[in-house]
Amino acid sequence: MKLTVQLGEHAHEVEITQTSERRLFSVDGKSLEAEAVELAPGIFSVLVNGRSVEVRIALAGKQLRVLAGAQEWSAEIRDPRKYGRGRAGAFEAEGRQQVTAPMPGKILRVLVAAGDAVNAGQGLVVVEAMKMQNEVRSPKSGTVERVMAKEGQAVGAGDALLIIA
Repeated sequence: MKLTVQLGEHAHEVEITQTSERRLFSVDGKSLEAEAVELAPGIFSVLVNGRSVEVRIALAGKQLRVLAGAQEWSAEIRDPRKYGRGRAGAFEAEGRQQVTAPMPGKILRVLVAAGDAVNAGQGLVVVEAMKMQNEVRSPKSGTVERVMAKEGQAVGAGDALLIIA
């Protein structure tokens, strides 16, 4: 995904690439060694140069409010159509979305079936990792097109769990 982010007077070209292992970031053509895992809609755990930071992103109109640790930034989305219509406090993905496992683990429960209508942020699958249960939530409102996850199945980080259309 490529986007232009306006921070103050400066525009930055940001590219995010999802691999089976992790998300890769590039800012203004320079690679950034970072990994991000979405903990909940609009809340990310980001590892940059070995340091972990919780990042919260809230959408209000065309403005993003980004909180990282004790720092706060305001950013403008240049093309808001890429981010859907959003709900208060977070943005919503648009288009057909493949939902993937955020970490290696075991599928404990599949909470939806093909054909089910879901809302952004709704729980879809529960993954157990390191004796903790992690609910994987929907990145958008839509209909479950296909479920690949099965209860009891072992999954790796980035494995496809289901598709939301």
